[in-house]
Amino acid sequence: MKKELICVICPNGCELQADVLQEEDGLNVKDVTGNLCEKGPEWVKQEIVNPMRTISSSVLVEGGDFPLASVRTDAPISLKDIFQVMVEIKKIKMKAPVRIGDVVIKNVADLPCNILATRNVEKI
Repeated sequence: MKKELICVICPNGCELQADVLQEEDGLNVKDVTGNLCEKGPEWVKQEIVNPMRTISSSVLVEGGDFPLASVRTDAPISLKDIFQVMVEIKKIKMKAPVRIGDVVIKNVADLPCNILATRNVEKI
């Protein structure tokens, strides 16, 4: 089958075409065309076989000048893991102060990524 994707790796936004085969062990990318740089084909393979995303969300903060602190993953995670990561994030309630870069959850959902604070919340 043919898949068409727009690459998001660099500002070129190449319109890529991929030849994809359904095999016993999953999808396999055979050929990629339309790329202006060497990063496009590798991105297409990863996006089709195991798409990855970073997550941004927020957690509750007690005793702070803001009721929420924004957080994000420090590494991309598989799309299939997003729901479980969000479940873990929703369980968190922090106490102020919160600092940008604080590790809110280490190895969230037993994945090789952490949840980091991306907003300072001062104690009141």
